[in-house]
Amino acid sequence: MYNSFKEMPVWKDAIEVAEKIFNLTEKLPKKEDYGFTSQIRRAALSISANIAESFGRSHTADKINFLYYARGSITETQSHLEYGKRVGYIKKSDYDLLDDLLENIHLDLNKIIKTFKNKLYP
Repeated sequence: MYNSFKEMPVWKDAIEVAEKIFNLTEKLPKKEDYGFTSQIRRAALSISANIAESFGRSHTADKINFLYYARGSITETQSHLEYGKRVGYIKKSDYDLLDDLLENIHLDLNKIIKTFKNKLYP
């Protein structure tokens, strides 16, 4: 068992994605600061935030709900990445790396959710 959400490998991966997206979007046109840049950064950061929120909840059902929110933020981030790739803001190599990381986080969250559901509904 972990003493802090910061010890969780899935949280570490999620915060790494948020950091990579921040750095990637630093190079975008300033006209996107309040549009695409802001949206993809918030979506990416929401993944790790919801994982942390889940960790802080006492009830298993609450934990599961926040992990579902994290999964939703993953797919939102993937959608923004796809848009960014299509309009030429994001290189395919950066897209592929981030999409793979997000897919792995999604799989890890599915495993955690299944574990919690098995505790809740044995």
